[in-house]
Amino acid sequence: MPVQASNFKTEVAALLAKKDFAGLKAKLAPWLPSDVAPHLAELPVEQLAALFRGCSKELSAAVFAYVAPGPRTNLLKMLTQPQVATLLRELPSDDRTTFLNELPLDLALQLLSLLSPEERRVAQELMAYPEHSVGRMMTLDFVAVRPAWTVREALAYIRAHGFDRETLNMVYVTDEAGMLLDDVRVRRFLLADPETKVSALMDGNFAMLAPADDREKALHIFRQHDRVALPVTDPDHKLIGIVTADDMLDVAAEEATEDIQKLGGSETLDEPYTTIALTKMVRKRAGWLVVLFLGEMLTATAMSYFEDEIAKAVVLALFVPLIISSGGNAGSQAATLVIRALALGEFRLRDWWRVMRRELAAGLMLGAILGSIGFLRIVIWAQFSDIYGAHYLLVAATVGASLVGIVLWGSLMGSMLPLALKKLGFDPATSSAPFVATLVDVTGLVIYFSLAFVILRGTLL
Repeated sequence: MPVQASNFKTEVAALLAKKDFAGLKAKLAPWLPSDVAPHLAELPVEQLAALFRGCSKELSAAVFAYVAPGPRTNLLKMLTQPQVATLLRELPSDDRTTFLNELPLDLALQLLSLLSPEERRVAQELMAYPEHSVGRMMTLDFVAVRPAWTVREALAYIRAHGFDRETLNMVYVTDEAGMLLDDVRVRRFLLADPETKVSALMDGNFAMLAPADDREKALHIFRQHDRVALPVTDPDHKLIGIVTADDMLDVAAEEATEDIQKLGGSETLDEPYTTIALTKMVRKRAGWLVVLFLGEMLTATAMSYFEDEIAKAVVLALFVPLIISSGGNAGSQAATLVIRALALGEFRLRDWWRVMRRELAAGLMLGAILGSIGFLRIVIWAQFSDIYGAHYLLVAATVGASLVGIVLWGSLMGSMLPLALKKLGFDPATSSAPFVATLVDVTGLVIYFSLAFVILRGTLL
């Protein structure tokens, strides 16, 4: 039965206000920490502090993982030192690393001192890895067995040591030196004869990560191999940790959010939209807006070169917004599709020619569709009004041909620019839809008035 968020939070808040911790425990008892944690994390910091004093340490750790970075720091200030120490110890090693890296260095060092020597060593080791690397995300809570053991012995070991492990979907097989030999799904242990050797369950078909690997690479490998966890090994292939699918889901969400924000013509926000400071958000958005504005000013410069043509055929100016917006829209579509396909690994840079061919075909067809609509609109309208003059068929031909050319050009620009940036080592998402649209606007005017000069020469021009 799902948690009714509003009612649940209201009832919990009422119990906290009355300091009815017995009632609070009874209220929370039927629920798993993972079910209620996201809802409880939305409570005010003062109520969260009271909640942590009256609930289990497991629930406290689960709720704490959902609290936003800003409120987390304030929450810690309201807890006693023993409470903070207990909370840190209950957090999985990967979540603890993520949390400590969010804090100022002096506060992080202060919290590290609350951990046991072994926990502190692990935390410092994980924090030493580069930002956005697999090492920052991995956990040391895994189960490893030996190939010479029987299934019965392996299951006994799992029962004895697997209770506090983050996941038991995969069991890792290592030699005496800790070298990774294979990963085996738990279901194979459960279905095998108890006297079967672990080595008989091995197929040698496994993927692994390095601690220095970028998390985007890790995400790609997860998708490729369809695993709930992947082992992390050092250069000597010694098993040092694992990365789990729940962390990869967070990475996928973060990467998608970053790409969407960049595609919208903004720097990535480091905090949630609702909590980030207004001045900081303005700084994140202003830079690209200024760049795009300066780019759009080139549109006015381009139009100045065709001042005479516009003066002779004022009717041409009527279609400028139509022309440049169509090219920009086509470019934005192509850029979005190509950037997403690149992120999903649907093609590689060496396939650029295949992408170009597809966009040439798509651009021509899309341009023909819009050009036909534009042509027919002018012809039909001219039957009821003389706004387009006696040469309306030539005007219609100009608009129709321009739409074909500009949509084709926009599709090519939108598809090739992300690939060019990728080749140069930049993030393709920086070729955002507004950026592509701005480039196409400027070049689209040149195409439009050049075709107008050719088609209307001797009549309107």
